[in-house]
Amino acid sequence: MNQQLIDRIVGEILEKLNLPVASATTLPTNAFPIAVSARHIHLSQEHVETLFGKGYELTKKVDLSQPNQFAANETVVIAGPKGSIERVRVLGPARALTQAEVSFTDAFKLGVKAPIRESGDIAGSAPFTIIGPNGSLNLEEGLIIAQAHIHMEPKDAARLNVSDNEFVNVEVDGTRPVTFRKVKIRVSDRYRLEMHIDTDEANAGFIGQGAIGRIIRPGEETSPVDAKEEIREILVNKQYLFKKKLLSRDDLRDIEETEIIIEKGTIVTALAYDVARELGKSISVRQ
Repeated sequence: MNQQLIDRIVGEILEKLNLPVASATTLPTNAFPIAVSARHIHLSQEHVETLFGKGYELTKKVDLSQPNQFAANETVVIAGPKGSIERVRVLGPARALTQAEVSFTDAFKLGVKAPIRESGDIAGSAPFTIIGPNGSLNLEEGLIIAQAHIHMEPKDAARLNVSDNEFVNVEVDGTRPVTFRKVKIRVSDRYRLEMHIDTDEANAGFIGQGAIGRIIRPGEETSPVDAKEEIREILVNKQYLFKKKLLSRDDLRDIEETEIIIEKGTIVTALAYDVARELGKSISVRQ
């Protein structure tokens, strides 16, 4: 990626956070990166074969930030009493249980009352239908709104002075400062430090990829986060350089990254802009 472009984007983020662009230090002891998670679905192997064919295996499109997790090339349609949502990305590898994670806005469109749950806690959650190229499933439960949470390794938990399954408050600076309450801590050697929120939560706080959060405890004073290098690293990993002459709705849905850089002269359709807003993605021109 063009170094000048990276520097410009980093500078814009730091300006929004009211931070000095020239300074480059490490994250404060109570801070961590935030990732915006768009709607997606996890499938059991049995359901993979029902939807895509007997013996079918998910194929990797791109690795995710969490180790050994990936976004698959496969997508499905999810449906409820009032509507449906197409091209919902399947995440791999296959899991023991099938679950879809959506935003409140998505649940409203589907016409279901999805509970806020931790991933994997689907007992009594909302029913929904999954439609694939080879078959469909009507599930009595499995649709949830994912509870905001922070993945971390044990060493991160020690640094942040938190423990597995603890709930904390998280503050995010920016154009619209916001505090998240009841954010769940999830500790495992398999995790990489990162807070996950959905697109509704991100849109409410004007939060994009590369944002930084900090744990706030009663009586603690907040201080600005100075994290140019950390933001730079996140941006490099979360951006996608689109090289075609036309960016369509389908192109945008296929791109996992949330910061899409286009070349000068690239045509972006109106529907692509609509989908970008819906998924919490941004489109900017390469300089």
